[in-house]
Amino acid sequence: MDFVIPVWFEVTAMSVVVLILAADLLIILKRPHIPSMKEASAWVVFYVVLALIFAALLLWATGSTDAMGQFVAGWLTEYSLSIDNLFVFVLLMTQFSVPRRYQQEALMVGIIIALVLRGVFILLGAALIENFSWIFYVFGLFLVYTAWRQAFGGGDDDAQTETGIVRFLRRFVNISDHYDGAKLRTTVEGKRVFTPMLLVFLSLGVTDLIFAIDSIPAIFGITHSAFIVFTTNVFALMGLRQLYFLLGGLLDRLKYLHYGIAFILAFIGVKLFAHALHVNEIPFINGGKSVEWAPEISTVASLIVIIVAMAVATGASLIAARRERARSAMSGPRDPE
Repeated sequence: MDFVIPVWFEVTAMSVVVLILAADLLIILKRPHIPSMKEASAWVVFYVVLALIFAALLLWATGSTDAMGQFVAGWLTEYSLSIDNLFVFVLLMTQFSVPRRYQQEALMVGIIIALVLRGVFILLGAALIENFSWIFYVFGLFLVYTAWRQAFGGGDDDAQTETGIVRFLRRFVNISDHYDGAKLRTTVEGKRVFTPMLLVFLSLGVTDLIFAIDSIPAIFGITHSAFIVFTTNVFALMGLRQLYFLLGGLLDRLKYLHYGIAFILAFIGVKLFAHALHVNEIPFINGGKSVEWAPEISTVASLIVIIVAMAVATGASLIAARRERARSAMSGPRDPE
């Protein structure tokens, strides 16, 4: 990392982000509603523009195009990987029968919980990278393995984890069977109890953390700056809530999306492994010396691969969905002559 991010910029940026999140949450609490497609689209565009403005400000503060490039590549990676979360979010909302009117609040609080948990995870990852260069081998192999699972199955573990969390909470916490608007606490037969919204908040936050076990090592494959890693997560998750309402029924049509995500994870896994060879300190690999022939994949190359992979996966999914609709229309019942 050949650039330095000023401390004043980090403090100012995080303060502004906290204010935006707080304002967003207050708006939702004051006026719970189901966002229209127009509203959801406007918010998604707003957060995308906000991320690009942040990238430009990062360039201005550091004077480094590499810093800006790492943020943009990391943000696009995190954003594309976060889309995978939406499938599970839809299942959770259905599982807990969350009234659609209050799903915005549930998602927002869940995302805030996820950001706090991710912050701890990122600090731990940064400390490991700083003190143990061999961790790049571990991250690289883990991402390649995760890519294989993403492409060829093994996605039932998350649902089982959520069920375990729900069972644990129901055993030790008094939780009502019905919602009381968006309230976290309610009164049932004169007794104060939690509503199922508590389960929804925690399930969303913990589920996102489970996904972060895959995505955060991937971001560290693009940048070693903990600040950039965290801000890419913040900007990706800030736009995730409205993306949930915008994509809605489109998620079922993205049948090849998991292949695009798997390719990105595998690519970054290989990149991490190549970087590990360059900073190698393990005695039984090249005598503990750097492996010079290992390729160094640039940020620009990473950015191109991420964009192309998501574009191809999305395009192929939409073409396949269109062909399926056409076949269904042709094979439908015909009027007798």
